[in-house]
Formats: sequence, structure tokens, C-alpha cells
Amino acid sequence: MATEARIKELDSRHSQLDARIEETRKHPSADTLQLATLKKQKLRLKEEIERLRRLQ
Repeated sequence: MATEARIKELDSRHSQLDARIEETRKHPSADTLQLATLKKQKLRLKEEIERLRRLQ
């Protein structure tokens, strides 16, 4: 059960990062370094979610 809760938490953070990336992209003066950082964080979360799902 704890694993499922952790997956849900990570999935929520992943969705929030996705929304933040899209919002940042909409601005004409989007900071490419910030976008790259956000994308890396999103990828790490995705990898962690997949790892946890494999362990279930």
C-alpha cells in the first residue's frame, strides 16, 4: 500500500511539472535553462514511477 501511495504522489508531482513546463513554454521570454531543468526533473520522476511499478 505504501508503494501505491508513493506512486500517486510522484505521479501528481509529474503532472504538476508537466503543467509548469507548458506554462513556461507559453512565455515569449522562456528560460531554456529552466525548461531543461524542469524536463530533467520530470524524467527522473517518470523513471522512479516506472521503477516502483516494476517492483509491485
